[in-house]
Amino acid sequence: MLDTALIEACERFLDQHAGECLLRDRRAAKIVEDSLMFFDGLRYQLFAWCVMPNHVHVILSLINGFDLSSILHSLKGFTSKEINKVLGRRGTLWQAESFDRCIRDSEELERTIEYVLGNPIAAGMENWPFVGMNPEMIASAK
Repeated sequence: MLDTALIEACERFLDQHAGECLLRDRRAAKIVEDSLMFFDGLRYQLFAWCVMPNHVHVILSLINGFDLSSILHSLKGFTSKEINKVLGRRGTLWQAESFDRCIRDSEELERTIEYVLGNPIAAGMENWPFVGMNPEMIASAK
C-alpha cells in the first residue's frame, strides 16, 4: 500500500500545474469530460470527476462485464487522438500507468468525492468548469 504522505506529496505536485498541462486548453478538457460521460451507465456508473490541467480524477463503479484496464485503454486512446487533432500535436498524451484504488466504504467514498470536487479550488482554479458529480449515484451509495 502506498504511503499517505507520498500520495499527498504527489497531489501537491500535480496541483502546482507541473508538466505540459495540455488539459488547460478548454477544448482538450471538454474532450475528456465528454468521453467520460459517453459510457456512463453503459460500462460504468460515474460518481464524480474532475479534469485538471495535467491530470484527471474519476470515481466510478464498474458495470459487470467491463474491467478498468479496458475502460482506461479505450478512454486514453480516443482522447489522445482527439486532443492531438484539436491541438495540432502528435505523440503520447497520457502516462502508461494510472493510479487507481478501491474505495472500501461509504465514508471513504464521501471523502474521496469531496477531494475530487474540491481539487480545482485547492489548486487555485476558481470557477473551473470541468468538474461534476452524479447525485443519484452518490445518494444510492449512502
